Amino acid sequence: MDIFGVLTMLGGLALFLYGMHAMGEGLSKVSGGKLEHILEKLTSNPIKAVALGAVVTGIIQSSSATTVMVVGFVNSGIMKLSQAIGIIMGANIGTTVTSWILSLSGIEGDSFVVQLLKPSSFAPILALVGVVCILFSKQAKKKEVGMILVGFGILMTGMETMSNAVKPLADVPAFTDLFVMFSNPIIGMIVGAVLTAIIQSSSASVGILQALCLTGKVTYASALPIIMGQNIGTCITAILSSIGTSKNARRAALVHLYFNVIGTSVFMIVFYSLNAFIDFTVLQESANPAGVAVIHTFFNVSATIMLLPFSKLLERLAYFTIKEDASEKEASSREELQLLDERFLDSPSFAVEQCRQLVNKMGEMSKEALFKAIELLDTYSEEKAKEIKDIEERVDHYEDELGSYLVRLSSKNLIEKDSHTVSMLLHLIGDFERISDHAVNIMEAGKEIESKGIEFSMQAKSELAVFSRAIRDIVNISLQVIEDQDKKLAVAVEPLEEVIDYLNDKLKIRHIERLREGTCTIELGFVFSDITTNYERVADHCSNIALCMLQLNNEENFDAHEYIQSLKREDNEEFREKYQSYKAQYKLPA
Repeated sequence: MDIFGVLTMLGGLALFLYGMHAMGEGLSKVSGGKLEHILEKLTSNPIKAVALGAVVTGIIQSSSATTVMVVGFVNSGIMKLSQAIGIIMGANIGTTVTSWILSLSGIEGDSFVVQLLKPSSFAPILALVGVVCILFSKQAKKKEVGMILVGFGILMTGMETMSNAVKPLADVPAFTDLFVMFSNPIIGMIVGAVLTAIIQSSSASVGILQALCLTGKVTYASALPIIMGQNIGTCITAILSSIGTSKNARRAALVHLYFNVIGTSVFMIVFYSLNAFIDFTVLQESANPAGVAVIHTFFNVSATIMLLPFSKLLERLAYFTIKEDASEKEASSREELQLLDERFLDSPSFAVEQCRQLVNKMGEMSKEALFKAIELLDTYSEEKAKEIKDIEERVDHYEDELGSYLVRLSSKNLIEKDSHTVSMLLHLIGDFERISDHAVNIMEAGKEIESKGIEFSMQAKSELAVFSRAIRDIVNISLQVIEDQDKKLAVAVEPLEEVIDYLNDKLKIRHIERLREGTCTIELGFVFSDITTNYERVADHCSNIALCMLQLNNEENFDAHEYIQSLKREDNEEFREKYQSYKAQYKLPA
């Protein structure tokens, strides 16, 4: 094998690895975070956990990706370690799907059907269809499907290129001697583990082994220990991802390692003990891609069947390795912001959904602060005032953490919809933070009323009660819009915001009239004006929130200013009817 053969083999390997990456990334985007949500909502049923782990890994073509995701779930507290064990076992089964797909490259025969099944026949067609989808389709979903097809085509082309490049090695004695050395179980396992640890993909390392098998010089005696080592080497990804995480997340990575190490050890001891008495002649035969797939599948299925009943022991072993301390035992719950786990950034669609959940939570906190502040205008309480300040600080913390996380998320390779969602969420957290600020301002107005012993007139109180009811309703509607992603409800926010502007103007005029009549003091006037101004600004932020929702659901260019102007046109009967309805609902006392 000359230098050009080596370059060809390396080029094939590069195509193979990139194709696997592109296909997995495309599958992850098409799933839109749904697969991760299935795992997140998993029950404690171990059989179901194994099945889901296998299915999800079979779809996204990476046990490492599934295991890293599980480590993130455990670290964020949304999954228990006991649930994670089943998924980890299932992931080992799901990863064998790749080896079966790659084994198609070893199909031999001259018939039309056999030739059609060979990757060299159908991979270029799939790649062509994928390129057409990417170049000529305007829908993001079809482009992602195209990426999957192109990735699969590149993967198979890389496999074919590698196989053709290594075929001349069959006549090289040094190559044959090398694999005789690998037939030593210990050395073979080490080689398989190191290779897989370097490229961080058991599927890829199995594919490389399958390509080498096409030379006809790799025996099952050499292939078997390498496959066993590959199962151990794939654990490195989860272990690296668990660095700096919670103890439970590190335990999840250890369970993955213990499962493969124990399974491999038992399998090797039993198999080679039997071989000492029975002498399996198949070990001296040349391995083929299908045979490698059979061994890979048989081991992972057998290891899961053997160790699943002992999942509690694996959990205890992980706890024995990483001891549980007093602070961990006392911790009753985890902070919600741990949902912003760094590992989720590798599954952007799921990370976007996590951020959406926290933005909804942030909105609820802002609402709670605001409603408590409005109550203080009637009856002031230092305890409630402290609660409002605490909530406002939490909202500020949410804005900082979510903002930083969303900026990092925006740098990922997002589909168009997710990219738009991230942009809108960044706007939303700003609006929610400002609403909590206005809640503090209103609370301080309540404190001033209490400390100075001042009191509004009955007329002012009645007017403020109507205004307060309108503010509560617009905040409730806006949060409902975000939570349900209700486009129709979002359209109803702007007419109410217009009515609130109208109320604010009317209250200012009435306040000036009371000043002239001497029924209101300048001091009371300043407090009254502060409250109504903060109310009106809260309504403005609610309008922004509804507009964000409408922009998320609008595929065409959306200009917020033009949209509001179009709503307020005289010929917009729907808007006028809604406006008049709200105006009657929040009618000021005479």
